[in-house]
Amino acid sequence: MSANHERSVVSEWRGGLSCEVQAGRFTLLVDEPESVGGTDLGPQPTELFLSSIASCFTLALAFSARNRSITVDAIKVTATGVYDGPRFRAVRIDARVACDPAALDGLIRQAERVCYITNTLKSDLDLIIAPQLITA
Repeated sequence: MSANHERSVVSEWRGGLSCEVQAGRFTLLVDEPESVGGTDLGPQPTELFLSSIASCFTLALAFSARNRSITVDAIKVTATGVYDGPRFRAVRIDARVACDPAALDGLIRQAERVCYITNTLKSDLDLIIAPQLITA
């Protein structure tokens, strides 16, 4: 796969249970709550995961509405994960859209087709963990 078809972010541990993630030109602080030993200075990884789902689906709705010339006054997407041990068993996406009610179902179906995150989660994803030792 060529570099044009890949996207990477880099996370670097900052001590305790926090890290900084370099995502393009943005630096994101990721942390755990104080109740589990973090400093609560940034969102948890699971919150970022759910944020990826909610934000991608929000933008997929906006993109689809624009492409279909559907007037939208507001979009609000909530992603809720249901824990099952060290993973989510299910994720619910509640998409609230202020638009013509007759256009809503088609808009949702189109957004489902173009949302990278939900399409990835529904796919048979190959997750490859490649360990490498850091040396001086």
